[in-house]
Amino acid sequence: QVQLVESGGGLVQAGDSLRLSCAASGRTFSGYVMGWFRQAPGKEREFVAAITWSGGNTYYADSVKGRFTISRDNAKSTVYLQMNSLKPEDTAVYYCALRIGTVVTTPVWYTSWGQGTQVTVSS
Repeated sequence: QVQLVESGGGLVQAGDSLRLSCAASGRTFSGYVMGWFRQAPGKEREFVAAITWSGGNTYYADSVKGRFTISRDNAKSTVYLQMNSLKPEDTAVYYCALRIGTVVTTPVWYTSWGQGTQVTVSS
């Protein structure tokens, strides 16, 4: 079982940047697809970004494309989400998750989840 711990959330103003981190422990980090999801109050959890184990392929939701960048450091068993030009609608709890296999955007297919980190963007 892999444990995931997110960090880096906070309260920022519109236009600011944040970098989220997700550290994995417990088993080897290799071979896993890593994803970031978010959930705003009263809304379903939604896909934000994902990255293959090699880091060679990345995927983004249309709402964050061009503003967010996902990356990973397998030596540190950590995945990052650099968020630039933040908007109030980016406010949510952000979760990292992993799965074995191909990248998918549906949360139910990810097998391990972190506890989430709150991101609040004020206007």
